[in-house]
Amino acid sequence: MIETDTVLIVGILLAFGAGVLSFLSPCVLPLFPAYLSYITGISVMEMQADQTAAIRKKILIHSVTFLAGIGVVFISLGASASYFGQWLQHLFIGQTATLIQQLAGIFIVFMGLIVAGWLTIPVLMKEKRLHVAKKPTSYVGTFFVGLGFAAGWTPCIGPIFASILLLAATNPGAGLVYTLMYVIGFAVPFILLTFFIGKSKWIVKKSGLLMKIGGIMMIFMGILLFFGQMSQLSIFLLRLIEGTWLSNLG
Repeated sequence: MIETDTVLIVGILLAFGAGVLSFLSPCVLPLFPAYLSYITGISVMEMQADQTAAIRKKILIHSVTFLAGIGVVFISLGASASYFGQWLQHLFIGQTATLIQQLAGIFIVFMGLIVAGWLTIPVLMKEKRLHVAKKPTSYVGTFFVGLGFAAGWTPCIGPIFASILLLAATNPGAGLVYTLMYVIGFAVPFILLTFFIGKSKWIVKKSGLLMKIGGIMMIFMGILLFFGQMSQLSIFLLRLIEGTWLSNLG
């Protein structure tokens, strides 16, 4: 039971980290000010110059509404991946779970190579954006822009989120939890940077390095998943946390 719980915790942390990595990717973070300006109808210069409570409130509500639209699409896809994993497990008995786990491990390694920039697949890196002539200054418009952003994908988000969907398929019971944590991981830096929009430039400069680190972590996770060693990582982390906790008590 403890082993299962620790595997779930590791999966949750990985999903949250994947969401953060998706936002910090070179395909999303540099566009963040433009997206924020687009959904709010406020220019970036105005956001940086005008820090009144009314402006902050408007930006925050639009941001949350935009993220809600993204969340609907991502969580729906996560639910589909979970149901697909359950269907496979019920359809085939025996070594199916191991086979799904191994296939997921291979694909996650493959996606990690793409995220790290060591492998380029033009079809996967094709960007599709939602183009709307008029700024959707209403909250309903912002919600639909969020839907379009998630449904259209962008380079980098596709491979990272696909890895979370594969993780959900290997553990259908926790699929929705993983997807929700991915959305939260994407949302946290998004919300934080709405209050510090002028500070995002230095993060953009480091986004390439962050993607390489994230890609390496995905490759490592894929290898562990392929060989069925995720539980060993979970046990190691649990012992590390317990050791740190006991040493602090001492």
